[in-house]
Amino acid sequence: MLPRECILHSIYLLLADHHFSKLKIIIYGISYKNYGWQHGRQQVAPVFYRSVTGYLLGRKKLVKVLPKLEEAATSRELKKAFADHLMQTKTHVTRLENVFEMLGEEATAKKCQAMAGIADEGEEIIDETDEGTAQRDVGLIFAAQKAEHYEIATYGGLVQLAKTMRHNEAAEILAETLAEEKQADELLTKIAETSSNVKANKEKD
Repeated sequence: MLPRECILHSIYLLLADHHFSKLKIIIYGISYKNYGWQHGRQQVAPVFYRSVTGYLLGRKKLVKVLPKLEEAATSRELKKAFADHLMQTKTHVTRLENVFEMLGEEATAKKCQAMAGIADEGEEIIDETDEGTAQRDVGLIFAAQKAEHYEIATYGGLVQLAKTMRHNEAAEILAETLAEEKQADELLTKIAETSSNVKANKEKD
């Protein structure tokens, strides 16, 4: 059983299990319905709920940023990687909304500071690098992989929490997205190692 103190001091609070006892608790100004603190799997529900609400907005932010990264990228391979991941990310948003619906919760979004910061960094790289250079691609891949690693960590945690809460269907949906994020990260690594990094190293200042 996870102690209540661990939940209260968690960085993220995620998705509610609507099967729990009907109890309304106000913690840090946030209202949670239909769950209690009596058992371990109930205790992780607020963590799950807050993480999903924050992450949902982060994914929507990424949908807006990826077209900018695609346009700014130099190599066709990287442009395609960003374009493909944009389509995936839109699907990921839909999946998260489906998880909310599955648990009987409204799909509300709260700001995710981590994803917002990573997205802003990508835009800064565009401003600070020269158009048409491999160096820009290196910077864009670096920022994009930061986002991927955050997403992989987040989805990994969400899958485990969903399993703990016995929401197996939600866990399967989240696990599908987790696998796609890992594939996207591997593709970016391949592009960096076989193309962008090599070309950037040969470019003149």
